[in-house]
Amino acid sequence: MIYQYMLLSIVFIPVLGAFLVPLAGSVYPKKDSVRNGIALVCAATSCILSLALLPQALAGKVITIGAEHMFGFHCLFVADALAVFMACVSSFISAIIILYSFGYISHYKNQNEYYCMVVLFLGSMMGLVFAGNLIFLYIFWEITAITSWRLIGFFREKKDVLRADKSFLVTVFGALLMLIGFVMLFQRSGSFDLSVLKASFGAQALPSIAVALILCGILSKSATLPFHTWLPDAGVAPSPVTALLHAAVLVKIGVYVFARLFVATMPLPVGWGLIVEVIALISAIVAGGAALIETDLKRIIAYSTISQIGFIFFGLATGNPIGVAGGLLFILMHGLAKAGLFLCAGIVEQNTKIKDITKLGGLIKTMPVTAISFLLCAFSVMGIPPFGGFFSKYLVFQGSITAGHLLIPFAFFAGAILTVIYLFRVFNMVFMGESSASSAKEGSPIMVATVATLAALSLAGGILVQFPAQAVQMTVAQIFGVIK
Repeated sequence: MIYQYMLLSIVFIPVLGAFLVPLAGSVYPKKDSVRNGIALVCAATSCILSLALLPQALAGKVITIGAEHMFGFHCLFVADALAVFMACVSSFISAIIILYSFGYISHYKNQNEYYCMVVLFLGSMMGLVFAGNLIFLYIFWEITAITSWRLIGFFREKKDVLRADKSFLVTVFGALLMLIGFVMLFQRSGSFDLSVLKASFGAQALPSIAVALILCGILSKSATLPFHTWLPDAGVAPSPVTALLHAAVLVKIGVYVFARLFVATMPLPVGWGLIVEVIALISAIVAGGAALIETDLKRIIAYSTISQIGFIFFGLATGNPIGVAGGLLFILMHGLAKAGLFLCAGIVEQNTKIKDITKLGGLIKTMPVTAISFLLCAFSVMGIPPFGGFFSKYLVFQGSITAGHLLIPFAFFAGAILTVIYLFRVFNMVFMGESSASSAKEGSPIMVATVATLAALSLAGGILVQFPAQAVQMTVAQIFGVIK
């Protein structure tokens, strides 16, 4: 029973903590450390408990807790290897970003709302990850949309609010289409529970129209073409928000749900895997090209995220154990490195007041730690060995070739080359050459420490890749062992 309580705590400690955070900020208005500490404790607790569940999950034990027949469906949380792996990644990166926020957000208004929404977002992410029912999944999915909407419009300028509205409308519209797809699955199976759907659609093919509708929701959340335009615009948010929501966690919701539904629960109908691969390819190439000509620092990194998400979909859509393992490992490695890039960009922007990379230069002289951290994280995103990103990309390509797909991997290789070019372009224009912002200094010690930590983890993830790779391999073995 202890594991069931741990599962509930992972979800509801941050959900309930989100209401406690603004209360603490109001009761102790001159003691930010109280409010901030509660936010960090909520994230750290979810991370620690998720890590505590990991050995059980990897051993093949599925932990469930819930109540039957509430509101016509089962209120059910399920912790299997896939869910616990995703919870560990999301909660750990969230805790790091909250720690970074202590330095970045300290002189802005609306701090109570900021920490409330960040913690509530984490709680809703945990609820979505462990949801054993499509309705539960949809409810938490929409809570993430509300919290990200408020966070993107954090500065409350007209343009910020408009872009926050845009992200909300795109993702919510996609979610409504996804909900219609869920209802169609319910009509066929008589249940919203994932376990029932697995049994029902193991013997019969999924209806194509339901697959298309659900993919609309998934692709809109993951900012994949043609629903990608909201993500670069979301760069108006504070850098920890862009790191948390639009690089490390939020856009990963879509790929997680894809893995949950179409890899671990219901195999895609014949031909749909190839369709998803082609969509992912187009998204990766187009976004990579956009990053190559963009001059706004955060928009470049946002386009990079869109491109790299294409690689994750590519791995998962192969339906091959190797490709799926690469996709899951990519979620971890990309989350660490891309969060580091956004947080480094936040230090640059906050200390220079400049986003245009053509107006920057020479910052390695005054921001050496930030510059080196940016470069190390960039190496991982590029897929340079021995960084963690290399191994995830290698597995994705290997999985696709093993599945018999030869043309698409070569096209994705072009996307990988684009990644190298535009990230080296950013590093060269921002940190090398003549100094254009000589008064710029490093960020606060806590901000610099967090980006250095993410950079170190991006390197350690490759050097010690056998540890996360083992967890991913065991997760994939459970998925395909059940399906087959």
